[in-house]
Amino acid sequence: MRELVYPNGGFVRATRYVLHRMRRLPDEPHRVARGVFAGCLIGFLPLPGVQFIFAAALAWVMRGNIFAALLGTFNSNPITTPFFAVAAISLGHWMLGIDTPLNAEAIGLAFGDAGQNLWRNVTAIFSEQTVQWEGLSNFWHTIYVPYFIGSLAPGFFLSLGFYYLTIPLVRAYQKARQSKVAERGERRARLRKTLGEAAALLKLKAEGRKEGSSEPED
Repeated sequence: MRELVYPNGGFVRATRYVLHRMRRLPDEPHRVARGVFAGCLIGFLPLPGVQFIFAAALAWVMRGNIFAALLGTFNSNPITTPFFAVAAISLGHWMLGIDTPLNAEAIGLAFGDAGQNLWRNVTAIFSEQTVQWEGLSNFWHTIYVPYFIGSLAPGFFLSLGFYYLTIPLVRAYQKARQSKVAERGERRARLRKTLGEAAALLKLKAEGRKEGSSEPED
């Protein structure tokens, strides 16, 4: 549970690991970048629990790298998400013309009422209680829908920025890796050549000693 909130080694190390894995993906830079775009865009949207599914589906539609899309969803974390969420909900309120005040108390109250309604409706299945939808309806119209609408445009442009950043990173890494592989191959070829020459020289010396020892004595 702690890993879900704060990864081992901190967010900086986790971010470096994700970037490292993205650069090492054995695919074309544009396909990796399309996967990153899909994953980042889905990561910005309020889709808890199903981000991997939607990210993989969008990457498949865009013909991007699916594993890159899964890694791209890690742009949402407990540190950055609250700030982005408040900004997205505020933008959504402005776009939808909602006058409901947006502050910590209002958001907490909306979550609390929705949670109470959800629990009451679940327990109502096994009891004689009546279901209530007022809290869930208020949460849907004042929090979730504005969040979703307000996160689309910022999420799209931020993901587009990640797309253009990924291409040169992956291309540079693959080029450097190919150079290292080629250099390693050349070193191995030179080593094999040196070993072959040394083996041939030793064989000639051994044959020379053998011929010298087989000559008749005067």
